[in-house]
Amino acid sequence: MSVTPDDVRRIARLARIAAPEARLDELAGELNAILTWIEQLDEVDVDGVAPMASSVEIALPMREDVVTDGNIRDDVLANAPRSEEGFFVVPKVVE
Repeated sequence: MSVTPDDVRRIARLARIAAPEARLDELAGELNAILTWIEQLDEVDVDGVAPMASSVEIALPMREDVVTDGNIRDDVLANAPRSEEGFFVVPKVVE
């Protein structure tokens, strides 16, 4: 597949990118180089290779999923300009 300057112009318009006319040939060359690299990936033999999400096989540490407030309410509220009864006090914004 070969990308022409007209293709670049159309892609830029669809992507809402300003592509100066003077750079259309250069951009077409860059896109063609990218597509050539992608075509090289088709040459790789992947028969028998299982799909994977990571290149490193490690087990992630798991913890029990428990809802908690962190037991630091007073420390957090100490940063607030105003608090009452364990809650932040904020100015009224809707009347």
